[in-house]
Amino acid sequence: MNVKPDFSKHRNHAETAPAFLSVWGMKAYYGESYIVQDISFNVHEGEILALLGRNGAGKTTTLRAIARMDTPQVNHGEIWLDHQPLHNMKSHEASAAGIGLVPEDRCIIPGLTVEENLQLAQIAPPIGWSLDRLYELFPRLKERRRQEGVTLSGGEQQMLAVARALARDIKVLLLDEPYEGLAPVIVDEIEKTLRIIKEQGITTILVEQNAVRALELADRCIILDTGGIAFDGTASEVLENESLRAEYLAI
Repeated sequence: MNVKPDFSKHRNHAETAPAFLSVWGMKAYYGESYIVQDISFNVHEGEILALLGRNGAGKTTTLRAIARMDTPQVNHGEIWLDHQPLHNMKSHEASAAGIGLVPEDRCIIPGLTVEENLQLAQIAPPIGWSLDRLYELFPRLKERRRQEGVTLSGGEQQMLAVARALARDIKVLLLDEPYEGLAPVIVDEIEKTLRIIKEQGITTILVEQNAVRALELADRCIILDTGGIAFDGTASEVLENESLRAEYLAI
């Protein structure tokens, strides 16, 4: 008899160090359909966590719940960031508390230049990186600072979306499909940027269909399966475990 591998034994891996971001018993659903079902996990300060799984597993819903976006009709459970309860906050309050979400569609504001998109993010405190510092990290944006943001290439728009998040004083960067539609050479640039951001002590949660690239970048990995956690461990464990990858990531 074939027994399905039990990868859930890895779920307590995150308990070995103090948590910076904690999700406890989170549930989210649309109508009568649960998308996320009672998941709990920790993220540690300064690490890159890859949040992976097949389409419909609940990855984007999890990011949006952490950012306190209103897409799920109801979400339950607790979310704590650096001893602050995010679960009682609205999205703008979570942003002020240090959550920076870069959505899959990037949400570049039409009619505004690159620089105006960045300045708009800094209208209200807490203000993060200065324009000079952002342009040092993204020299291509400096070259195009007077260009309308929505006319940039896909890779440049992704850079702008990340820079706009850093223009706020964030503690956690949430990235939803940052590599989608980008050429490998641009993905290399984005990954280099994310490593620099990690060096600055910013925690990152990365949702990405290009699982191998995400795992090569990440410290840890959580795999969602039909709204629950199937695996919580190191990224290297996933890269080295062929049966786990085949079961949940089809790679």
